[in-house]
Amino acid sequence: MRLIDGKAHAARLGEQVTARAAELRSQGVDPTLAVVVPTDDEATAWYVRSIARTAEKVGVTCRIVTLDRPAGDDVAGTLAELGADPGVHGLICQTPLPDGVTLDQVGEHIPVAKDVDGANPASLGRLAAGLPAYAPATARAVLELLLAENVPLEGVAATVVGRSTVVGKPAALLLLAQNATVTVAHSRTRDLAAVCRQADVLVAAVGRAHLIGADHIKPGAVVIDVGTNPTADGGLTGDVDPAVTTAGALTPVPGGVGPVTTMLLLAQTLDAATSD
Repeated sequence: MRLIDGKAHAARLGEQVTARAAELRSQGVDPTLAVVVPTDDEATAWYVRSIARTAEKVGVTCRIVTLDRPAGDDVAGTLAELGADPGVHGLICQTPLPDGVTLDQVGEHIPVAKDVDGANPASLGRLAAGLPAYAPATARAVLELLLAENVPLEGVAATVVGRSTVVGKPAALLLLAQNATVTVAHSRTRDLAAVCRQADVLVAAVGRAHLIGADHIKPGAVVIDVGTNPTADGGLTGDVDPAVTTAGALTPVPGGVGPVTTMLLLAQTLDAATSD
């Protein structure tokens, strides 16, 4: 089984992003991503720091706005204010959110033109309709890795395990746009293993550690593991059992989808800055 090196793919994307950011700056444009952080969750703080470090390396300004114990209206108001700021090109909101508030609700306050992580339900609707829209960066990372690895998609059987609006549904839509034959499964799918074994391309995005075992994978299938489940020692593990050897290729966790996701978030920020 071959491991797909997400870090290497992210580095190649980073070279392109760096060049594009430099070109924009030469034209007097300061490409800026604003990150609203309505939580003191340490895992979220780690991810935001990672975005900021990567942004600095490639020449994108990262403006972090931390809210202390906010209510839902505080989050929505902050997003609306940043969305109206012409100096902000990309806008995202981190989770977890205040009790009783969903990402769909606050996402409505992110303008579609600046919605570089696909949080506004209107962005998903446009994606489904085949209209221009920014896909959630993680979902786009799934497709980016498959294309970068020259995995045939047209006409092939692809199964996405997971139906979230953040990964599962948009990943399925992106695969459909590549003319794959797509099945969307989930943790309640009857005989999930049998459904998964039909897939030439399997995307695990359900958020349950090691849910996908050897009996779920067709020999030789390409498996993209989107899971980022915390382990007892403070690390991360995927939705796919790392002992699996039947896949033809597999993204590791960490080091697979994650680095590409971060770089695509910045690439989509540049797209938004270019379209202004």
